[in-house]
Amino acid sequence: MTEKRGWAIGFAAVILKPTLLATTRREWIGGEHIPAEGGFVIALNHISHADPLTAAHLVYDHGRIPHYLAKSGLFRNKALGSFLRSAGQIPVERESRGAVGAYAAAVRAVREGKCVVIYPEATITRDPEMWPMRGKSGAARIALETGCPVIPVGQWGAHEILPPYTKKPHVVPPRTVTMRVGAPVDLSDLVGQERTPAVVAEASDRILAAITREVEEIRGEQAPAERYDMRVHGDRFKKGRK
Repeated sequence: MTEKRGWAIGFAAVILKPTLLATTRREWIGGEHIPAEGGFVIALNHISHADPLTAAHLVYDHGRIPHYLAKSGLFRNKALGSFLRSAGQIPVERESRGAVGAYAAAVRAVREGKCVVIYPEATITRDPEMWPMRGKSGAARIALETGCPVIPVGQWGAHEILPPYTKKPHVVPPRTVTMRVGAPVDLSDLVGQERTPAVVAEASDRILAAITREVEEIRGEQAPAERYDMRVHGDRFKKGRK
């Protein structure tokens, strides 16, 4: 591991990794695509609130430290803030409705050589069959701004540990978590272009398409031709959360 590891990462590894090893079976595929050094974005489909733990496990097992965006307010608590800073997590100021703070913080982290973990869907998928749904533009805009690699990861299995919007994990028997890492998404023809809405949309679509292909390989099925879009189809979990 080339990146300096704070005490919090060491502590988390001692506590969380044995727990994950005891409660999951792991199938990591294509890990050679994860850069050994330099800044990059790793983009995954989102199927469970357990995702951040399993994604962190994948990244850590391949010699990198995962960095997530966290609300700056969490850092104001002395103990929690110390832990998050040591773990290298990224404080985000809510500068605007358009999430300018999150974007700027992520760009800065990538330029500092960090691995930034992003779920382009921004929330757990609402697709009835749990395929990747229409995503946000964050990962694309970071990549276009920095020219960094975007590594697509398709994952499956975390939803069996903790189904969407439930609180009780299922760890007996251990569930298999499969993560398939793809080659960097080719955005080379877009990086030098003016970042118009059409260019950003094309980059976003390529990233989601790459993630979806990896999920298709894991599941041995073909995803729907049209991605689920909450703006069109609504939030099928909303009623259950009231």
